[in-house]
Amino acid sequence: MRPSGRARDEMRAISIETGVSRHAEGSCLIRCGDTHVLCTATVEDRVPPFMRNSGLGWVTAEYGMLPRATNTRMRREAKTSQSGRTQEIQRLIGRSLRMGADRVVLGERQITIDCDVLQADGGTRCASITGGWVALRLAADKLIASGALKENPVEEHIAAISAGVHQGQAVLDLDYAEDSDAGTDANFVMTGSGGLVELQGSAEGSPFTEAQFMEMLTLARKGVSELVAAQKAAVA
Repeated sequence: MRPSGRARDEMRAISIETGVSRHAEGSCLIRCGDTHVLCTATVEDRVPPFMRNSGLGWVTAEYGMLPRATNTRMRREAKTSQSGRTQEIQRLIGRSLRMGADRVVLGERQITIDCDVLQADGGTRCASITGGWVALRLAADKLIASGALKENPVEEHIAAISAGVHQGQAVLDLDYAEDSDAGTDANFVMTGSGGLVELQGSAEGSPFTEAQFMEMLTLARKGVSELVAAQKAAVA
């Protein structure tokens, strides 16, 4: 029995509320159970120096957890003193979202996705990627509506979900209680068409088997399909 009482292939309740930031070109609040992440997109008519005169756009991300996102207060991180975990997560978000953007169509513009964790209960990086895509797509829609772009550079969905082995069985969408006790924890980033973007997985106890990995992958595909459906509803 999972601590939450969910079936092993059952996701936490997902909701995506858009338009939550007045000033951002795209924004949403994604809730995955008790994990809540605010995602905003900022469009700039410039790219980093290494991309200048390339004709290509750039998508990047920043990630952070508010001091009371968890059950004990964390120190607020400054950009100059970010933890290794924070840097790794925001690089993952940026890499993942770039896979969903046609950078030729975007042109020499940069879209920055800010992911601020308001409340954490496991899966914050996955929620950030899934919600970050919604903010990115809404920003691209705004560029189209303004006449700055003629076609949408963000057509391919990108979503992410965790799966793991908890008490000997493969389960989908780990919350903190399971994540902290799982024998194996993995994150799967996928496209809406089923392509694999990035996999992160590690065994905390004994090594996991190929059969267990395939079970986790099957569960992750189910989860991503549900997340993509939620993304489509959010941006419709």
